[in-house]
Amino acid sequence: MRALTAAVLLLAACAAGAQDRADMDPSRIVGNRELPKVIYIVPWKKPLPDALQGKPPTSLVDEVLAPLDRDVHKRRLRFANESNPTAQPTANESPR
Repeated sequence: MRALTAAVLLLAACAAGAQDRADMDPSRIVGNRELPKVIYIVPWKKPLPDALQGKPPTSLVDEVLAPLDRDVHKRRLRFANESNPTAQPTANESPR
């Protein structure tokens, strides 16, 4: 009788342990036996535009490396010198 009780308890413990598993409802693996045993995991959801990494459409580097217009550059230098009269003239600036 004791052996029977021990066997029942042992089987109940094994059955309880078998119930601890992860349910992965949205996952489905499709294949056949002829293909190599390789799994490719592909995302099912497209990333949001904010989550994408990479170069922004306009960056400071593009602005710094953009070609200068001579008239615009001279106008900016004049404005900088007029707003700060104690500044020394630069080599690019012609005397007035």
